[in-house]
Amino acid sequence: MEIEDIENLMVTILVPGLIGYMLFIIYKLGKESKAGKFGTIVLFGVLAFGMLGFAAKYIIKAFVIS
Repeated sequence: MEIEDIENLMVTILVPGLIGYMLFIIYKLGKESKAGKFGTIVLFGVLAFGMLGFAAKYIIKAFVIS
């Protein structure tokens, strides 16, 4: 297994797993702080905005290549 294969595996499996865990943390933060429905939506919107760029990169890449 080459280093490129390991890097590809990390980007396609481990990073989305980390993003999922961070979404769970945001949910838990909203629940424990009693932010309510609107507060939790704001938390997800603001804190998860950076993750949107990571997902958008692969969506754009899929449309440009094909």
